[in-house]
Amino acid sequence: MKKFTCADDIGDIRSAIDEALEIKRDRFAHCDLGKNRTLLMIFFNSSLRTRLSTQKAAINLGMNVIVLDVNQGAWKLETERGVIMDGDKPEHLLEAIPVMGCYCDLIGVRSFAGLKDKAEDYEERVIEQFIRHSGRPVFSMEAATRHPLQSFADLITIEEFKTVRRPKIVMTWAPHPRALPQAVPNSFAEWINKTDYEFVITHPEGYELDPKFVGRAKVEYDRDKAFEGADFIYAKNWSAYNDPNYGKVLSTDRRWTVDSDAMALTDNAYFMHCLPVRRNMIVSDDVIESDRSIVIAEAANREISAQTVLKRFLQEL
Repeated sequence: MKKFTCADDIGDIRSAIDEALEIKRDRFAHCDLGKNRTLLMIFFNSSLRTRLSTQKAAINLGMNVIVLDVNQGAWKLETERGVIMDGDKPEHLLEAIPVMGCYCDLIGVRSFAGLKDKAEDYEERVIEQFIRHSGRPVFSMEAATRHPLQSFADLITIEEFKTVRRPKIVMTWAPHPRALPQAVPNSFAEWINKTDYEFVITHPEGYELDPKFVGRAKVEYDRDKAFEGADFIYAKNWSAYNDPNYGKVLSTDRRWTVDSDAMALTDNAYFMHCLPVRRNMIVSDDVIESDRSIVIAEAANREISAQTVLKRFLQEL
């Protein structure tokens, strides 16, 4: 594995889940695999779970870890070619990337969508430059259009909690005061579409995702109808994808907040969210605090998804 940015990179999903569950049973079984190897984690954006879980996963494998906050502990970086660099960015990414590659064996990159230029976001220009110019294997710790470590952890969590072979998974849009990227919903849809689970996406009109991520999912604009018989509810906000409203907030309708009335429509479903979550916007207090909320188990599995991916990279170095 030379890169990990999407579901296709992990290969057979069933094999990846089985490997992850084996790692979870003994996460120190391969503690010498990363000896004398260094992971460089580069953050262009804030992080809590991704930073902690990925660093812990690397430590479990015996790796050295370097963490770089580009916006706090480094020169400001120019990312575009052809720019006259007479502003506040004294270093270009095209020089910085190969220099970073000199100090490590593996690179993780976190860089969000700007939500201003859809073409730029969906071309994944930042992480693609690392893949081309670093000389090292690169994996995504969330990029403009996907968050594969999160989605892999989501799938592990569903596998652990499901009580039927083919559960009904519903991903629901929920209101948020700010414009958020489509990365998490895109990625979740991409990974669930690799399974044979029943999959429904529900959202207000205008919040349609890129069809290549929607895939075989059924799109239902009636949220109550979508929730009927669900085994898992995955709540997430995202901004509009389609032009001319790309990156915009079209609605903050609180009727889409996941509350106990909405959950009562399900088949005693588990509630999921990638966190952080805005309470009483995305989900009500009583739902996220209920015994059917598995957001903490989901977050804990971020360590396992990261360790599975890192292990595969190390085995090929």
